[in-house]
Amino acid sequence: MDTQASSDSSLWEIFLVFLRLGCTSFGGPIAHLGYFRAEFVTHRRWLTEQSYADVVALAQFLPGPTSSQVGLAVGLSRGGVLGCFAAWVGFTLPSALAMMLFGLSITIWGNAISSTALHALKIVAVAVVAQAVWGMAKTLCIGTARKAIMAIAACSLLIYPNPWGQVLVIILSAIAGMVLFRADARRSHDRLQVPVSKLTGGVLLGLFLMLLIALPIAAHSSSNESLAVFSSFYQAGSLVFGGGHVILPLLQTAVVPTGWVENDIFLAGYGAAQALPGPLFTFAAFLGTVMSVVPNGMTGAGMCLFAVFVPSFLLILGTLPFWEEIRRNRKAQSALGGVNAGVVGLLLAALYDPVWTNAIYTPIDLGWTLLAFFCLHSLKAPPWLVVLMATLIGLVSGMLF
Repeated sequence: MDTQASSDSSLWEIFLVFLRLGCTSFGGPIAHLGYFRAEFVTHRRWLTEQSYADVVALAQFLPGPTSSQVGLAVGLSRGGVLGCFAAWVGFTLPSALAMMLFGLSITIWGNAISSTALHALKIVAVAVVAQAVWGMAKTLCIGTARKAIMAIAACSLLIYPNPWGQVLVIILSAIAGMVLFRADARRSHDRLQVPVSKLTGGVLLGLFLMLLIALPIAAHSSSNESLAVFSSFYQAGSLVFGGGHVILPLLQTAVVPTGWVENDIFLAGYGAAQALPGPLFTFAAFLGTVMSVVPNGMTGAGMCLFAVFVPSFLLILGTLPFWEEIRRNRKAQSALGGVNAGVVGLLLAALYDPVWTNAIYTPIDLGWTLLAFFCLHSLKAPPWLVVLMATLIGLVSGMLF
């Protein structure tokens, strides 16, 4: 009974922590990784810096929403499969509900938050990402070779900002790590708890591929529009590399030409998705709500949300059992040394574009960013508090000026 109570308590803790992150994690997927690091590495110490970097590296390799997949992995490690689900519900629920309500009442939602407050949140996102890059670089980019990989990765992605370029940079970073670094056999391994067997993992990966192939065939041969909608959203969730932003044009191609959603309504939802915390994949809930085909409304929102996220569950639960063994391999450790430095370079490039370029327009913006960074880095203020203060300052400024 004590074990069960402890397990229930752990699940509630996972859910509540991710729920708070889902309410306060503004700034998109790269900023989410900064919030996650502050919460799970620095504050709660659920993961070591090394384990967190390895999970981020894995999520960068896999298609789907990077930050959500990192959250799934953290929940799985902390509370098993139910912990994985609790993490997803907590992180996804706030923005999913907001997008669904926006779909039901677009005109009301349009004036819910001022542009000044939104800009303040973007400024905080710059500080959060900067702190994450600073902290990860100090731990993962020790020595000239790792710093060189970080710098080359950042420059490459700034010159060629393409989702496939991110995958290529990570692969090349892994090759550089294998060539330049020798794994230390004496180095202790930070084991990531993964309560899923390899057999189960293999079955889930097979199911992922089977659905990816079978759903379009079934939808094409059937007149059932619900099946066609589910297939389109499953494919979008399965084939996205480079973060949640990439799914928006894919979904537009799926729902606008087919007549399921009018383009003006799609663009209105697109704007709302940029303003909300949490994963951008919850845009699917908005589309499911406003669709002209059945099911729509709350049922459509739930179906589309499930369809777009289920590939991430299958990939994370299917890959992590093998990932843990890979991490113990000495050649893999050398490769991961390069990958981790490359991931820091990826975050450094993202710090400039899109995070910095979409937030810092004036010297005043830079001053607020430095103040937010000081609060996070020197005063050790929790990110959610800085986000809350920025929102309040933005709302007051919007009313006064």
